[in-house]
Amino acid sequence: MSQYVVSARKYRPDSFDTLIGQDVIARTLKNSISRGKIAHAYLFCGPRGVGKTSTARIFAKAINCSNPSADMEPCGECESCKSFAEGRSYCIHELDAASNNGVDDIKALLDQVQIPPQVGRYGVYIIDEVHMLSQAAFNAFLKTLEEPPAHAIFILATTEKHKIIPTILSRCQTYDFNRISVSDIVFNLRGIATKEGISIDDEALHIIAKKADGAMRDALTIFDQTVAFCGSDIHYEDVLRNLNVLDYEYCFTLVDAFLRADYPTALLTFDEILTKGFNALHFVLSLSSHLRDLIVSKTAGLESLLDLPDSLRQRYQQQAAACSLKFLYDALTLTTQCEAGYKASANQRLHIEYTLMKACFLSGMPQMGATAPVPQKTIAAAQPAPAVPAPAPAAAQPAAPAPEAPQPSPVAAPIPEPQASAPAAPQPAPSAPQPAPAPTQTAPQPAQSPAAAAPVPTAPQPAADQAAPAAEPTPRRRRSSAGASISLNSIIEEDRKQSGAAAAANASDAMPDDSVMLEKWPELVDTTKDRPRLFNALKTAKLEVSEDNGTKVLTFSVTNEAQKKWIEDNLLRNLETSYVRIVGSTRIRLAVDTVATVEQTVVYMPADKAKEMISTNPEVKDFVIDLGLDI
Repeated sequence: MSQYVVSARKYRPDSFDTLIGQDVIARTLKNSISRGKIAHAYLFCGPRGVGKTSTARIFAKAINCSNPSADMEPCGECESCKSFAEGRSYCIHELDAASNNGVDDIKALLDQVQIPPQVGRYGVYIIDEVHMLSQAAFNAFLKTLEEPPAHAIFILATTEKHKIIPTILSRCQTYDFNRISVSDIVFNLRGIATKEGISIDDEALHIIAKKADGAMRDALTIFDQTVAFCGSDIHYEDVLRNLNVLDYEYCFTLVDAFLRADYPTALLTFDEILTKGFNALHFVLSLSSHLRDLIVSKTAGLESLLDLPDSLRQRYQQQAAACSLKFLYDALTLTTQCEAGYKASANQRLHIEYTLMKACFLSGMPQMGATAPVPQKTIAAAQPAPAVPAPAPAAAQPAAPAPEAPQPSPVAAPIPEPQASAPAAPQPAPSAPQPAPAPTQTAPQPAQSPAAAAPVPTAPQPAADQAAPAAEPTPRRRRSSAGASISLNSIIEEDRKQSGAAAAANASDAMPDDSVMLEKWPELVDTTKDRPRLFNALKTAKLEVSEDNGTKVLTFSVTNEAQKKWIEDNLLRNLETSYVRIVGSTRIRLAVDTVATVEQTVVYMPADKAKEMISTNPEVKDFVIDLGLDI
C-alpha cells in the first residue's frame, strides 16, 4: 500500500504559473528577478491558505536556479532545484517563529546568516508566522534585517500584519496576498479532480469553494474529506450532507412562499432547518445573501457579481423575474433588520418567525382578516326585506312605490341603508319621473317625511344615494364593524370630557369663600394617594387664594420648575375638574407656581466671620480700630 499524500501537499504550487489567484505578485517577483533588483527583505502577509509560504519557496528556488526559463521559472533540473526538492538544500532555510520565538533562536539564526551558501547565489531565510516573535527577538533581529550580508535574503510570512512592529515593516518590501476567488478555486479543483479520476458536479465544487472562504488549502482539505465520504462519484446532495451546509432549495422555497403570502410554508421550512441542526442566525444570513443574489440577477450588467454555476444562475434569473425590485428590497430590509436585532432578542426563534411572516405579506396579497366586503354582502342579504325584491322586476310601473309609503315606521329609518347597498340598481330610467310624487306627499303631511324618503331608495337608486348622508349612524357602524381601531388615548380623553361635564352639571355657579376652598384642598390631595409623587407635591404645597374676573384662583406652589411643568402638562386639568366637583362650584380655577427661594450665604472661614461681625456691629469695628487688630 503506497503512502497517501493529502492534496494540499501533493498539488502544492512549485512554480509561479501554478500559483492560484496571485498573478500580480507573481509577475512583480519575476520582474524583479529578471531585472536583477532583488531586495534583501520581503514581507508576505495575507489570510491563511492563499500561498504565502509557497510563493516564498518558489521565489527562493528561482533566484538560485542555474538555468531559469525565459519567464523566470525555476528549471527543476539544476543541482539547486534538485536539492531543494529532496529537502537537502543548504541555500534555503525555514524557521517557524511560532515555536522558535525567543531571543536565543534569533541569535542562532543570525550566526547562521554569516555563512555564505555553498550552492547557489543567495542564502534565503524564510521565517513563517513572524508575528509570533517576542519583543526582544524583534529588537535583536532589527540590525541584521536592515544591513544583512550581500548573500542573505529574508522572507517573512504572517497572517497578522498589525502585530509586527513598525521598525520591521519599514525595512521590508510588503506584498499583500488576496483571498482566492470562488471561480479560481473551482477551476483548480476541477483540474485536480480530473487528474485523480473523480467525477464531481459544478454545484458541489461551488459549495466546497464557498466553504473554503478564499483559502486554497482549506478547499483542498474539504475536497479530500468529501472524497473520503462519497468516493469517486460526488454529487451536490452528498456534499451538503458531509459539510452540513444549508441547501439553496430552502431559500428558493422561502422566496416562493413570500410571493404567495404562504406563511405556513415559510414557518414549516424554518422549523425543518432548525430540526436539521442549522444555526438560526446563519440561516438569516443565507437568506439575505439569496435576496442579494436575486437583486443582482434582476439587474442587467451585474452578472459578474454572481459566483454561481450556470445551472444556478438560470434558477436565480427565473425567480428574480417573478419578483419586483421593490419586493426584493423590502424583503432584504426585513432580513437585515432581523440580523441586527437577533442577539438582543429574548425569543430569537419568534424574532425570525415574525420576520418571515412580515415578508409573506410584502407581495400585496390579502392578509388574514381582510374580508370586510364579505360581511357587508352577507348582512345585506340577511336583512328581512321581502318588499324590496318585488318592485325590482316591476320597476317599469310607476305605482310600485305607492304601497311602500305607509310601510316604514320610525324604526325603519336605518333599514333602507343596507337595502340600498344590497340590490344592484338597474333602473336609471324611472329616476326622472319618480321624485315628483315625493314632495307632494311631504307637503301636506310633514310628520311623514321619513316615510316619503323611504320609497325613493327602493325604486330609484340615485335618490337613495342622495338620502344616504342624512343617516350618519349607519356609516359609523360600518367602519367599526370593519375593524377600525380605538386608541387608548381617545378613550381616556372621552372619559375626561364626560367626568368634566358631570362635574360641571353637579356644580353651582356661586363663587365659594376662601376658607371653603382651603378646607376642601385636603380632600383633593387624598384623591391622589395612588400616585405618591403627586400626593407628596400637593400635600406640601403652599396655598394662596385670589380672585380674577369673578373666579376664585387657588394657587399652589411646588418646590421646583420641573415639578411645576410636569403638573401643568399632564395633571392640572384633571385636578381642576376634581376640585370643582369637591367644592361644588364652577367658578374655581387652579394654578401652579414655584416657591421663591432665598439664597443664604454660609460663612465658614474665621476671617469671613470677623468681616461679617464688623459690617453688622459698629462697636466691633471701633474695637478693632482702637486696638489695631489684624483680621
